[in-house]
Amino acid sequence: MRCPRCHHNNSRVIDSRQADDGRAIRRRRECENCNYRFTTFERIEAAPLLVIKKNGDREEFNREKILRGLIRSAEKRPVAMEQMEQIVDNVENRVRSLGENEISTTLVGEYVMEDLVNLDEIAYIRFASVYRQFKDMSVFLKELQGIVDKAKSSNSDTTKE
Repeated sequence: MRCPRCHHNNSRVIDSRQADDGRAIRRRRECENCNYRFTTFERIEAAPLLVIKKNGDREEFNREKILRGLIRSAEKRPVAMEQMEQIVDNVENRVRSLGENEISTTLVGEYVMEDLVNLDEIAYIRFASVYRQFKDMSVFLKELQGIVDKAKSSNSDTTKE
């Protein structure tokens, strides 16, 4: 494994543990050249999954792109990295469980938003504003109203109990 610091090709494994509910192995490594420690993950290589973008282009499904979008939307919010990684895991599992080789970015985004709205409403609005490309304030207000209505109905359900 190549060291991310000095790019030396040899490293040794210090520790290995299961990750992602047994679907991956997390390995702590140390570069034999500069002694820098870093983490790698080993996953079963699944059949390639293509994502169909809004403009019709196709590209390979990329967990890191989803995670980067979540990190940007949750910036300065009380959302842990583990929670964002769990959302990415959930989305990937849902997408792969469909059994399709191609899936639209629309569906991927909807899966992300379904999990994110329950985690942090501000991060959800940030993600939705980029993902759904709010064109004007009325679309933004409609999305906010949906969250408010959902919160009211969950509060009234709690009050009835």
